[in-house]
Amino acid sequence: MADQSPLDTFKQALTGAARAIARDGEVEIAWSADVPGQAGNRFRVPLPGRDLPPEQVTEARGFADSFALKLRHHDAGLHARSAPPEPVARACYDAIEQVRYEALGANRFGGIKANLDAATQLRTASDKIVRAQNSSEVPLETALALLVREALTGEAVPQKARGGIELVRDFLEERVGGDFAALAEKIADQEAFQKLALDMLRDLDLTQPTDAPDDGESDDTGEDEDGADDDQTGDDSDDSAGDPQAAEMAGDMAEGEGDADTSSEMASDSDMAEGEPGDEGEAPNAPQRPNRPQGEIPMGLEYKAFTTKFDEVVEAPDLCDAEELDRLRAYLDSQLTGLQGVVTRLANRLQRRLMAQQNRSWDFDQEEGVLDAARLSRVVVSPGMALSYKVERDIEFKDTIVTLLIDNSGSMRGRPISIAAISADIFARTLERCGVKTEILGFTTRAWKGGQSREAWLGDGKTPNPGRLNDLRHIIYKQADEPWRRARRNLGLMMREGLLKENIDGEALMWAHSRLIGRREERRILMVISDGAPVDDSTLSVNSAGYLEAHLRSVIEWIEKVSPVQLVAIGIGHDVTRYYRRAVTIMDVEQLGGTIMEQLAELFEDEKGKPRK
Repeated sequence: MADQSPLDTFKQALTGAARAIARDGEVEIAWSADVPGQAGNRFRVPLPGRDLPPEQVTEARGFADSFALKLRHHDAGLHARSAPPEPVARACYDAIEQVRYEALGANRFGGIKANLDAATQLRTASDKIVRAQNSSEVPLETALALLVREALTGEAVPQKARGGIELVRDFLEERVGGDFAALAEKIADQEAFQKLALDMLRDLDLTQPTDAPDDGESDDTGEDEDGADDDQTGDDSDDSAGDPQAAEMAGDMAEGEGDADTSSEMASDSDMAEGEPGDEGEAPNAPQRPNRPQGEIPMGLEYKAFTTKFDEVVEAPDLCDAEELDRLRAYLDSQLTGLQGVVTRLANRLQRRLMAQQNRSWDFDQEEGVLDAARLSRVVVSPGMALSYKVERDIEFKDTIVTLLIDNSGSMRGRPISIAAISADIFARTLERCGVKTEILGFTTRAWKGGQSREAWLGDGKTPNPGRLNDLRHIIYKQADEPWRRARRNLGLMMREGLLKENIDGEALMWAHSRLIGRREERRILMVISDGAPVDDSTLSVNSAGYLEAHLRSVIEWIEKVSPVQLVAIGIGHDVTRYYRRAVTIMDVEQLGGTIMEQLAELFEDEKGKPRK
C-alpha cells in the first residue's frame, strides 16, 4: 500500500514469516522495547527504528524465528517434566533445549540460520563470557549452549566469546565431548534429546538422578547468573540461550507463563512469581545512612545484611548509554500517548488545586475590599454596615519536597512499569510548575538469586541466618534539585530489558527516607508505588519465614509514628493497606496516574498540610 511506511511493511512481513515457520496462522507479534518474550502464539519482539537499522532488523527477525521454532518444535510439558531442580543444571538444560529447536530451523533454512546467527552475535557481545578472565567467570550455560550449537549446526563460536570458551573447552570436551555428537543424532526427538542432555549434566555433576534428588543449593554459585529459564523464554534468537538477554529474562518468562496481550503491554505482572529461579542474586539495600536526629531508623530492628560491599546507589544515566536512553524514552512516549493525555488532564487539575492553596486566601469581616457574598443580607438590611467585605491575600505555603519511590521488580514489567514511568514524568513536571521539589527513585537488585553477596556467603561456609543475602541496586532517576527537562529521558531506563529483578522494600524505604530527612524543606512526602510484598529468593531461603516482610512492617511503623515524613503507598493489584496506614490499592494500572494525583492532593489538603491562617 502506498501509504505504508517501510516499518509497517517490515512488521507485516515478519508476522507472516513467523506464522509460516510456526505453522500457526494465529501467531501475533507485538513490538516492544521491553524484554522479548513469548506466550503461546503471541510473541513480543524488539521494535526497530523507523529507518530500519540492519542490526535491529536482524535482532527482531532472530527473536521472531526463535519463538516460531519453539512453537513448532518444542513440547513444554515434556520439557518441564524432566527438568532438573538445581538452578545451574536447569539453566543449562533450558539453554541446550533452545539450541535444539533453533537448530532444527537453522539446518533447514539458510535465512533462519543467518537471522539466528546474527542475533547470537549481538547477544554474545554483551554476555559475561566475553569478559571472563578465568574459567570460574565463564557462565556454564552460555558455554554449553555455544558448544552444543557448534555441534548441531556447525556454526563457529562467536568471535567475542572464543576467549571465554577456550577457558573451559578442554574441561567440557573431556567430560562430555562425546555427548555433543550424540545430541546431534537425536535433534529431532525432544524426549531422547533431553535424556541425553540430562546425562551430560550428571557427568558434569550439576544434577543427580531423579531417584536421588538434591536440593541443589550448593550448585547455586555465581554460574547461575545467566538465567535459569532461557529456553522457556524462547527469547534468545539462537544458541544465545545463555546470553545476557536470555539470562535477564530467565526470571520473568517461565514456561507456560508470559503475557497474554498482543499489544506492547505484553509483559505479565505475574512473570516474576514463577520466574525467580532466574539467575544472579540481588538485593535492594542502602549500605549507609546519614546520622540525622529525626531520620535514623532505630537500631532495635532485628534485621541485618550479610554484606553491603556489593550494593550500589546509581544514577540512571550510568546504567545505560545516551543513545539507548533516548531510544527507550522515545519508545515510552510513543506507547503511552493516549494515557499521557489522561494523566496530563489530572495533572492540570492537581496544579490548579495546589496553586489555589498557594496563592489564594481571604481575610474576612473587613471594612473595605471585595463584597463578601456570605454577608449580602447585612448589606441589604443595613447598607452602611461595616465588616461586610473580604480581602484576598497571599498565604504561607510550606516549602515541600515529594519523593516518588517506584518498585523496579520483575513483576512490574510491561504496562505497570510503563504507566509508573509516564505518571512519574508528568507528576514531576506538574509539581515543578507549582514550585514543589520532586525526587524520583527506583529500587531493585543487581542480579537474580543472591549475586556476589551469596557467593561471599557460600565462600564463608554458609553461616546460618546470614540476613539479607543479595546485592542491592537503588536508582536515582531524578534528583530533587534537578530540573525536569534535564532528567526527563532518565525515566526511559525503566523500559530497559533486564533492569527489573527482585525487591527488598524495607531497605529501599530506609534509603528514600534518609534522603528526604537530609532535605531542608519543611514538608516532606514519600510516595511508594509497588505491586507486591518484598521478594528475594536468596534471602528468604536461608532466613526465617517472613524475614523481609517483618522488616518492611517495622520500617513503615517507625516512619508513620516517629518520622516527620508523610508516607503514602499505592499498590498495583496488591493490597498494601495491610502495611501502610495511608494507602490505596488499584486493580487496573490505568488508574495509576489519577491515583497518584488524588493521593498527593489529599496529602496537601489534610490537617498537616493545610495552610496556617
